[in-house]
Amino acid sequence: MKSSSPTSMLRWVMISLAFFATLVNYLDRQALSVAAPILQNRFQLTNIDYSHVLFAFMLAYTIMNGASGLIIDRLGTKFGYGLFVAWWSSCAMLHIFARGVWSLGILRFLVGVGEAGNWPGAVKVVAEWFRPEERSLASGIFNSGSAAGAILAPPLIAGLVLKFGWRSAFVAVGSLGFTWLIAWMVLYQAPEEDTDSPDLPPPPALRILLQSRFVWTFTISKIFVDPVWYFYVFWFPTYLWHARHFSLASIGRYAWIPFFVAGMGSIGGGLIAKGFLIVKASASGARKAAVTVAAALMLMAIPAVHVPGSALSIAFVSIAMAGYTAALANMLAMPGDIFPAEGVASVYGLASMGSGFGGMVFALITGWLVERYSYVPVFWMFGIIPLFCVAILWILMGPLEHDRQFPKESTATLV
Repeated sequence: MKSSSPTSMLRWVMISLAFFATLVNYLDRQALSVAAPILQNRFQLTNIDYSHVLFAFMLAYTIMNGASGLIIDRLGTKFGYGLFVAWWSSCAMLHIFARGVWSLGILRFLVGVGEAGNWPGAVKVVAEWFRPEERSLASGIFNSGSAAGAILAPPLIAGLVLKFGWRSAFVAVGSLGFTWLIAWMVLYQAPEEDTDSPDLPPPPALRILLQSRFVWTFTISKIFVDPVWYFYVFWFPTYLWHARHFSLASIGRYAWIPFFVAGMGSIGGGLIAKGFLIVKASASGARKAAVTVAAALMLMAIPAVHVPGSALSIAFVSIAMAGYTAALANMLAMPGDIFPAEGVASVYGLASMGSGFGGMVFALITGWLVERYSYVPVFWMFGIIPLFCVAILWILMGPLEHDRQFPKESTATLV
């Protein structure tokens, strides 16, 4: 067996690189959210202003999700993925020049352009290096980097802000991105069975992807699930600050807990799907059933906002966030179930436009609801909307083993 085939031990090195890229990605995102209470005071930002800054990030993220996968598929995993990490790390460091809502919004827009490449790149690593039955677990591993980054961010970012000022946090996370980039360029390689082939099939054409029933339904489903995570990433520290009256030091001590639990959810999502496979469910049914279980856990957002004690609130939020990561571990694996490795970054990038669109819309709704009312309707909203995702997967998507409008066996030759 070739040493760098998708069944070799080297695949764990490759997925580890994707894990650390995702970790750095979320340190960068959390640098804003943890520092947000300080930035809101310094720049006199209302909750609506803050939602506009988030909207700018999500707007760029949405636009570039449609292009990032296509770019990575054409440049190749090594250079395409590396390009996006270099871009977002540079833009993170430029935050030291922020002076108010407009400059902060522009900088977050530029970061969103780069960060859109992380998931298409990582999904492509999974498709290149892992067999279908391993992809949920591999996806959960790399995606747990988001939880790991979010775990490290509150104490790290809060400590930097309190000791050196808010600008130091953005310099630190940008520097980490370039450190990862060096390791990536040195260590990453494609499987030998791909690099040995003189005639690698090109990625499928955009017009063909857009005809796929799976691409459209997958995109729509992500509108109703990914904004749940964005809410916790971008708003949970400000929720603790405003609604639970935490200090920045207290946010640093406790805001990491739900993200730690969420990291276990990433691995658990893959195990849930494997459990359904053990009882003879189809691959399609196993993935969808696992997402359904995860959506039920996300309903725990509703009691989180009503309980009087902060500790119990954090516990319910932790369960809800674990539900999200369990769902995502299975949804990340879905494109690889249908499409060949040379097309999955394009598919996931296009589908993630739904994620970005939902993130934009629900960010504005969140800011308006918090400013006009409270966090109560917001937590209810993010507890319920994952059920719409589940309905779309079961009713509209069809079986994952075969998309009648886009047969898997023909994708490698569509140009």
